[in-house]
Amino acid sequence: MDLTRLLEEQIHQAGPDLLRDLLQTFINTLLSAEADAVCGADYGVTSETRTNRRNGYRHPDFDTRAGTLDVAVPKLREGSYFPDWLLERRKRAERALTSVVATCYILGVSTRRMDKLVGSPGIESLSKSQVSQMAGELDEQVEAFRTRPLDAGPYTFVAADALVLKIREACRVVPVHALVATGINADGHREVLGIQVPSSDEGPGWLRFFRDPVARGMTGVKRVTSDVHPGLKAAIAATLPGASWQRCRSHYTANLMSQPPKASWTWVKTLRHSIYDQPDAAGVHAQFDGVVEALEAKLPKVADHLGQAREEILANTCFPKQLWAKIWSNNPNERLNSQIRRRTDVVGIFPDREAIIRLVGAVLAEQHDEWAEGRRYMNLDALEQTRLASDADADAETRELLNEWVGSRTIDPLAA
Repeated sequence: MDLTRLLEEQIHQAGPDLLRDLLQTFINTLLSAEADAVCGADYGVTSETRTNRRNGYRHPDFDTRAGTLDVAVPKLREGSYFPDWLLERRKRAERALTSVVATCYILGVSTRRMDKLVGSPGIESLSKSQVSQMAGELDEQVEAFRTRPLDAGPYTFVAADALVLKIREACRVVPVHALVATGINADGHREVLGIQVPSSDEGPGWLRFFRDPVARGMTGVKRVTSDVHPGLKAAIAATLPGASWQRCRSHYTANLMSQPPKASWTWVKTLRHSIYDQPDAAGVHAQFDGVVEALEAKLPKVADHLGQAREEILANTCFPKQLWAKIWSNNPNERLNSQIRRRTDVVGIFPDREAIIRLVGAVLAEQHDEWAEGRRYMNLDALEQTRLASDADADAETRELLNEWVGSRTIDPLAA
C-alpha cells in the first residue's frame, strides 16, 4: 500500500469525518500490532514462537476529541488482551464535560438543546451508568484537589477573579459566581489555590472564599490582584493581614476606555502605556502626573477617572523592578478564565452548583499539573527581595506603633 498516495487521496476527498476515520484506522492498526506481539507471531503466520491465537474482536466505543470511534480490540483464545491506554478513555476535563452534558439530559433539558450539547464534545451516546461512574470518580478527584494542603508557600502574589455562570435552581435560571484564585508559591511556580461557587461576589462570598485557603495553609501573601469586586478589600484585610490590593490592569483599561470618545482611544492608550514603561518608581509617578496633566486640557473626565485610580493601579511600584513585567501585566487569571469559558460555554446553563465545581475543578486541576511541570512564572531572587523588603517594612511599622504606644503610656513623675 502506498501510504503517501492514500493520505493524499483522503485529504482531497476530505469530509467532516476525515480526522475520525484516520484516527480509527491508526488505533485499530496499533491494536492489531500489539495483539500480534502478545501472541508471539503475526496474524495468519505459522511460527514456532507463537504462544496464543486470535478469536474475533470486541468493539467498545472509544470517545475522543474527534468523536466516538468504533475500535476493534482483538480477542484471544487463551487469556484476554485489552490495552491500558484504552482503559482511561478521557482526560479529566473531557470526562467532566461529558458528565455535565449527560447530567443535563437526565434532569430534563430539551432534546433539541441536548443534541447540540452532546455533539459539541463529539460523543454519540451515554448511559446513566456511565454518567454515575464518571461523576463519582471526578467528584472524588476534584474534592481532593480543592481540599489539599497548601504547604508550598509563602504565596507572595495572589490573583483572584469571579466568573458569572448560570444554573437552574428552584425552577428558575439564576446567575452564580465561580470564584477562582491562583498564587505564586515559594518555588516561583503558579498554583491554583481554590474554587467556590457562591450566589454573589459580595463581601460575605469573598470572606468565605479566602478563609478556606488560609485554613489549608496559605501564608505570606503580600499582594492580591483582581478586578473591583464589592467587599473584596474588606475580605482581604480580615483574612490576609499585611496583604495589599492591586487593581487588574486589563479590567481597569476597559473601564478607562469607556470614558473618552472613540476617536481618542489610541491617544489615551498610548499615554497609559507610557506610565508603565518608566525605569523606576519615581519615573512612573512623574509620568503619571504628566499624563493626568495632559488629559486635563482635552479630556477632563478621563483625567479625573485616572487620577482617582492612582493608588489602585500604581500599588506595585513598591516591589522590585524585576517583577514589574509580571505583576503589571494583565491579570494572570485572564488566560485561565478563557480556558474555563471554552468548556462552560458548551453547557450554557448548568443543572446545579456541583456540576460547575466538577467541570471547572477538572479544568483547574489539569492546568495546575501543567504549571507544576512547566517553567517558573517568577524569578526566585526577585521573590526573595520582595519578601525581605515587605518584612522590613512590617518591622518598621511595628516599631513605630510600639513607640507611639510607649509614648502614650509615659507616666509623669510629679503626678505619681
